[in-house]
Parts: sequence; C-alpha cells; structure tokens
Amino acid sequence: MLKRRRNNRRTATDAPRWRWPKLDWSKIGLSLVGLAVVALMAAGLGVLLNQPIQRVIVTGPLQRVSALDVEKVVRSHLTGVGLVTVNLADISAAVRSLPWVQSAAVQRSWPRALTVELIEQTPVARWNGTGLVNARGELFISEARFVPPELPQLSGPVGTEAEVTARYLAVQGRLTESGLRLVTLALDARGALEFTLDDGVLVRLGRTQVDQRFERFVRAAARLVSQRASDIGYVDMRYGNGFAVGWKGGATHLASAPGVGTDG
Repeated sequence: MLKRRRNNRRTATDAPRWRWPKLDWSKIGLSLVGLAVVALMAAGLGVLLNQPIQRVIVTGPLQRVSALDVEKVVRSHLTGVGLVTVNLADISAAVRSLPWVQSAAVQRSWPRALTVELIEQTPVARWNGTGLVNARGELFISEARFVPPELPQLSGPVGTEAEVTARYLAVQGRLTESGLRLVTLALDARGALEFTLDDGVLVRLGRTQVDQRFERFVRAAARLVSQRASDIGYVDMRYGNGFAVGWKGGATHLASAPGVGTDG
C-alpha cells in the first residue's frame, strides 16, 4: 500500500505544466505596421477626395423651376463640408421643397461638383381657384402665381384633393370619347358631385351611385347634350330610372320615367 501511494505522488508531481504559446513578435509587429499604413492611406485618400465643392450642375427639362434658385438651396448646405462629407439626402429634401419640384436626385460629380437632376411637377387641374394638383391629387401649390388657363377647375372641401382628382381622371377620358369636354368638377360639403362642360351644360350626379349615374349619362344623355347644348341648362342624373333635362327656356323634361324620384 505504501509503495503504491509513493508511485501516485510521483505521477502527480511529474505532470506537465501549461505554458503560454510562443508568439512570433516580428510577424505581429509587421502586421500592425501594415494595418497602420493602410489606415493612414485610407485617411489620406479621404482627405484627398473630400475636395471643396465648386460647381453645382442642374439638369432636367426646366420650365417653372429656376436653376439659380436650385443652386442657392444647394450652396446653403455646403458650409464646412466637402465632396465626401456632404449630406446628399438633406440637399435632395431641401430642393424638393421648392415650388414645382417633384423629385431631385443629387449625385457627386468628381472632382469638385454636384449634379442635381430635377423632375418638375405636372399639373392636371386647378384646385379651388389658385391651387394646382398633380395626377396623384397632391396639392403642390396652393397659391400659384401663374395658373394655366387651359386646365380644368376642380373644387372641394379641404382634404378631398385626391378624391376629386381621381374622379376627374376617371371621367374626362369618357367625356372626350363622347365629344364633350369637362371644364369644372365640384364636390360640395354634403358630398354631392357635379360637373360643367365647356358648352355651359351643368351635369348633376349627386351623392350616391355616382359611377352608375355617370355611365347612364354617357350612354343616354351625352348625345342629346352634344346635339342640343345651346338649349340645355342642366342635366340632372339623380333619378333612379332616367334623368331630367333643364332647358334654358325654363322648362324641365324627364327623358324617361323618374322611378322613385331624386335621391341626392
């Protein structure tokens, strides 16, 4: 027993100790030096590329937007920055805030310039007199200094620009096919819709079943309006089965049985 215990002690004493692995400090030093050189080169390249911006190039078919106004907005964001550190997103947002600007793409143009590519808004109609809306129904100018007179006049309560514009775009093509041209489209506070043609005829669609009533107008009343426009004051489509024609002489004629009468 004593002999066996002595052997066990000898085995425990002779067990190898853990040692730190040997490091090749020369290779580590070279790697660190290499990283430092790369970092310095990158920093130097950044300084070299971050040149002051001297030119602002404005491109795009411009009719309403002044290139000089765009350049002024861009240069107001260039204080203390260069071609690398300039914030292109901020400049793009600032240019888009200008009247008539729909989109603005700003890019670096080496060695010392910025290029601004503009797309102007395209108005499809006037809104409430002096405003202008685009095809998405966005009121991009509320007090326009110049309003193209050939544009139709849309009107409605605040916040209904998109609804009324969408309605206009849906009907104007059908009217053109029938030889008619819409000049005004109005939505009143009660939600009733009516439009006026270029010959002065007023068409009342009301608040409900507007699509069905418009289709009935195109199918049944448009030809009559085309033929007798000078004699017609209004066409009232607010009947469940037909429509009424108001003649300029004061008489009213029901083109078909009125059904349940007007329903708004």
